[in-house]
Amino acid sequence: MRMLSLTAAVSAALIVAALASAASAQQLVVATFGGSFAEDTKTCNVQPFEKATGAKVVIQLGNSVQHAAAIRAMGGKPTYDVAYMDNSLATQLMGEGLLQPLDASKLTSYPDVDKAAFGPGDGYVAFEISATAITYNPKVVTTPPTSWNDLFDPKYKGRIAIGDITGTSGVQFLMAVNKMRGGTLDDMDPGFAALKELAANSVTLYTQADQLVSLFQRGDIVIAPWYPDRTGAQIDKGLDLAVAYPKEGAVGIKPVLVIPKGAPDLELALKYVDAVLSVEGQTCFSGRQYAAPVNQKVKLSDKIKKIVATGDDYKNLWFPDPKAVASHLVEWTHRWQREVAR
Repeated sequence: MRMLSLTAAVSAALIVAALASAASAQQLVVATFGGSFAEDTKTCNVQPFEKATGAKVVIQLGNSVQHAAAIRAMGGKPTYDVAYMDNSLATQLMGEGLLQPLDASKLTSYPDVDKAAFGPGDGYVAFEISATAITYNPKVVTTPPTSWNDLFDPKYKGRIAIGDITGTSGVQFLMAVNKMRGGTLDDMDPGFAALKELAANSVTLYTQADQLVSLFQRGDIVIAPWYPDRTGAQIDKGLDLAVAYPKEGAVGIKPVLVIPKGAPDLELALKYVDAVLSVEGQTCFSGRQYAAPVNQKVKLSDKIKKIVATGDDYKNLWFPDPKAVASHLVEWTHRWQREVAR
């Protein structure tokens, strides 16, 4: 009986200790994107962060719109500590007073990060830079394209696809062509006129980025405005593709990290952001996602350099004003349906 009592006491003590440990362990809720992005986030950021801090990271999957809507619905009492989203939505949330400005003094990686990665008032920070550029089959397009104008070459009639305006590449290509032909975000006439012409030569106006994979595989298309990260992933799978950055400037994409105002654990959230921006986190993630790092100490392999924007291509990226784009997008979408997609 004494042995049983002793065993029970030891077991109880172990349970209490385990519960105390669990209670003391910090938990961070991170809202991120799904698919391979989530897997690479876990490998490059979450797992090293958990090992370094002893904290437990809980992942919530969704897209930018869903994450922004959730933060609004939480009304200043978020369950998220950190969220990934598009910079245009982050700009809106910042304007609504729903984001916690990032305390740069608590980011050890801050000196090494491109300051252009930070939003106004350090309200958010980009963790990578992607783009809408030109993807092509180098076995067919033997002279690499150098300009958005190259996509209008008659030899590509029936061998090109362009994105619908409902997708990022579609609206960014429209803005790029419009700018190249003298338009502004308040005057999109040149862009719409150009894409109305090009749409007639296109195999499809794709609405999902991965629609292009089978089209390139079958040889139905040989060139398209597309994303370097998707291109790199398909090159890894054996598809004959290459990326070109037009001299007028590819259109930059800034996915960002935000901390909602009232985040349950602000200090831990800042440590997570710092880990994502670190040389180690950026090197791992850029290599897996084929995206340009914002930490300027990251050294990319030759393989990655062939895909991501570096050097002059990086400096030449064009980032349209997210507020201006948001204010016009509904109008542009209606016009697209009337003039381009019909």
